[in-house]
Amino acid sequence: MDMRRWIVAGSLLLGVAVLHAQPVSLAGLAKHAQYKDVKISPDGQYLAETGVINGQTVLALIHLADKKGTVVRPREEDDDVTSFHWVSPTRVVYSVGTRVGGYDAPLATGELFAVNADGTGAGMLYGYRKGGTNTGSHIQHAVAERGTARFIAAIPDDPNHMLVSVSLWHEAGFEEDLPVAYRMAVRDGIKNKIITAPMRGMAFVADHQGRIRFAYGETNDGDWKVYRHPLDGDGWQLMPEQSKDRSTPLAFNRDDSAAYFSCGTAAGLGICRWNPAKPVMTVVWSNHDVEPDGLVNGLAKGSILGVDFMDGRTGTALIDGQSTDAQTLIALMKQFPGESVRFVSGTRDGKLSVVLVQADADPGTFLLYDAATKRLTPLVARMSWIDPGQMASKQPFNFAARDGMKLHGYVSYPPGREDAKHLPLVVFVHGGPFGIRDRWDFDPYVQAMATRGYAVLQVNYRGSSGYGYDFEHAGWREWGGKMQDDVTDATRWAIAQGIADPQRICIFGGSYGGYAALEGAVKEPDLYKCAIGYVGVYDLPLMYRRGDIPKSSYGEAYLKRQLGDDLSVLAQHSPIDQLDRLKAHVMLVVGGKDERVPPIQGSNLHAALLSRHIPHVWIDKPREMHGFYDEGNVAELFGRIDQFLGANIGPGVTAKGTTSGTAATH
Repeated sequence: MDMRRWIVAGSLLLGVAVLHAQPVSLAGLAKHAQYKDVKISPDGQYLAETGVINGQTVLALIHLADKKGTVVRPREEDDDVTSFHWVSPTRVVYSVGTRVGGYDAPLATGELFAVNADGTGAGMLYGYRKGGTNTGSHIQHAVAERGTARFIAAIPDDPNHMLVSVSLWHEAGFEEDLPVAYRMAVRDGIKNKIITAPMRGMAFVADHQGRIRFAYGETNDGDWKVYRHPLDGDGWQLMPEQSKDRSTPLAFNRDDSAAYFSCGTAAGLGICRWNPAKPVMTVVWSNHDVEPDGLVNGLAKGSILGVDFMDGRTGTALIDGQSTDAQTLIALMKQFPGESVRFVSGTRDGKLSVVLVQADADPGTFLLYDAATKRLTPLVARMSWIDPGQMASKQPFNFAARDGMKLHGYVSYPPGREDAKHLPLVVFVHGGPFGIRDRWDFDPYVQAMATRGYAVLQVNYRGSSGYGYDFEHAGWREWGGKMQDDVTDATRWAIAQGIADPQRICIFGGSYGGYAALEGAVKEPDLYKCAIGYVGVYDLPLMYRRGDIPKSSYGEAYLKRQLGDDLSVLAQHSPIDQLDRLKAHVMLVVGGKDERVPPIQGSNLHAALLSRHIPHVWIDKPREMHGFYDEGNVAELFGRIDQFLGANIGPGVTAKGTTSGTAATH
């Protein structure tokens, strides 16, 4: 079944995308996904979806019966709709964020907005810009507050209220007070307090009757805490075993008879079912190598079908493989072999469900499934101009690092050259470094290189998420150490497998990946012919003085715990202090408004290279942030990277690293 042949119904609101027969251009890869998320209302009458218009993420509301709808825009031009939830059949609540760049999700403003399904009744429920006071009136009103509100859950039997968490801001810095759970009116934002969290930075989990049952989070020291709130008690009770093994409460089943946790098991990492009547934990699924990605939704809103995980490619473990929901999912998977198929939203009765089909070469398409007729109807494609048949696929691999630690990653080959040997290789290092991992998904940066003839290597070095706490903890204080060695070992693995031409290898990354690219170039000067640092860190001690991380007590603790606090050691692992070892040609890319990694990190290295008369490519976009966001700038960046790679490791490059017939410019 070819989804690209379908007409995109939602295009009436966000514009019709034209399909291209020619190979996708770099400008096409640089375009924002036209659609991001789609959710159906609890009664199946409406769809809500986030999409991009003129670079801004907006909320579109569509009446399914007549396909008519409206677009709701954030009131500030630099704001994007970041998340949205149906809180009743006719009311949607949504959050907005201010862009911080292409490499980070928008920074939440802390505000909550709501709108009716037909586009009427729009307004702010909570936020520092909300007008109104209580002065001179006995009637309660929602007023402006300087804090962050986070949606917890809808209350199925109470369409007039929802559960939210609110953390007030301190006057100075990035600190927040203890989160407080409230029952909030979905029309005017009036809220009534339920309970205060036992610790800062905690998240709440509620059951389907609107009762707060769990709170969990991490201390500044990195300790994990899980608390339960018994239905017959007034306070919090620490769950010591769950805290010790860093379990996380995820959700209750539909009748609230059990809750699901991510958990540690005797076999490794898994999902457990917690019975509040006992209470005991029962292992539902476990894996030696990878963490669960989360729970798989069933057809109906709030139903749980199984466990989602990524052991190379996307995997699914069904809790009850004989159930109607499971058999439906299996049948849909057979229609889309080799792709990930998931129910992402459903009506309360399960008669209608939104399905997302996506893969490594496919940005994804949303479809509507009718359980009565077993019919799939196309809704919207995320990037309808992308032809998956022309894209590169990601091939999972694993190998042992020099100290025996098992590592996982992906190789993307140029389309049609999956069996080719001795290709020019780009080692593409992900950012983070903690809490992030490379995934089997569609990545425009990977495609921009692979479709131009390069093999692209990605490795989940120690410190990456997805492989358990011990694996992530193994990367602490290993900037320039074992984390960097893992990248080196992956590169040498690609050479040993015959994938890479050892004379044509470049290393590239953004954020932490930008650090790893330049650190790799100075630590392994004979391995990489070129290095691209994109909004990267090059002076580790400077992280304690510049950027948004040290502005909070949690950020300071994070740096000391996971980066290290011996400034002399950090200097030894800083690329800017190791330029005597540099042989690779360098490209540096910075965003002038970057607050996560301030441009001084790049400009100082730029100046140091100039002082040493080391030629290099320098790209500075004053209006960009942590990773480029503007489509034109991203397309230009892709083009400059293609030129840089072509000059250094492209088809015309000789074993000595010079081009035949074309001069490289730096």
